[in-house]
Amino acid sequence: MSALPPIANLQAFEAVARRKSFALAAAELHLTASAVSHQIARLEAQLDIRLFERSAHGVRLSPAGEHYLMHVKTAISAIASATEDLRKGIRNSLYVHSAPSIASLWLMPRLHRFAQAHPDISLNLSAAHTPSDFALGQADVDIRYGIPQWGDLVVEPLFEESIVPLASPAFIKRHKLKKIAQLLDVPLIQSNVSVVQWSDWFARYATLRAPDRFPVRFDRAQMSLDAATQGLGVALESAVNAGGHLAEGKLIAPFGMDKAIRVKAHFAVYPPRHAKRPVVEAFLSWLHTEAAEAAKTSRSP
Repeated sequence: MSALPPIANLQAFEAVARRKSFALAAAELHLTASAVSHQIARLEAQLDIRLFERSAHGVRLSPAGEHYLMHVKTAISAIASATEDLRKGIRNSLYVHSAPSIASLWLMPRLHRFAQAHPDISLNLSAAHTPSDFALGQADVDIRYGIPQWGDLVVEPLFEESIVPLASPAFIKRHKLKKIAQLLDVPLIQSNVSVVQWSDWFARYATLRAPDRFPVRFDRAQMSLDAATQGLGVALESAVNAGGHLAEGKLIAPFGMDKAIRVKAHFAVYPPRHAKRPVVEAFLSWLHTEAAEAAKTSRSP
């Protein structure tokens, strides 16, 4: 038996999971509800695991089903995009996956330059906290955030970024924020996924202990920065991610950019077999040029 389930069974699984109904999934797939039910049963038998929990109130994913869906829906989307490109005669397709905040705050504002430089390349961009699965063909290149522990993949750091306290001008004025010690008397915004936490920053630049509790917490840098812009507190974030906010004067580093912790936390990641693909080479070359300029700008006062 093949290790890869039939695509029809995977499509049925994704449709039922999204619609939360066998009948609605069947209508979408132009099948009977019974046919969809049999496809799900065959998939569960092949995987030897229950993907859905059925009750009188309907159907919902099991914990195992939720985990499986994260990978399956991305793979199906990639197959659909590749198929559509082929139908339209597009040969130079590039599939890039990225961590969400760097995608929206840094990559998106620059993509027009890539499109201008490479009009022959069709770029497909997706973003999620979950890294892409190269074994499933989900991406050509993945822009990942964190501590690099990615096995046999090629890992290229993009830039050294400055992690620094940031607040809105109005917040700084309202709290007369001038000294580091005052941070203990104002709301601090916690970014749960950041590789640099408030405890790290306080250990570097103060003899004070960082607070144990925070009034607001976020799992994305973009939300943390937006909260700081709205005056909810002081965020500890990357000057690269906050580049737009800083340029527009929406955020300021109240203690200066020299009170930063510098790290390499964003990486271009790909399998060695992708290295010689012309579209990958073109994208990586452009990406590193943009990253070098961004790092230079983020270190400016």
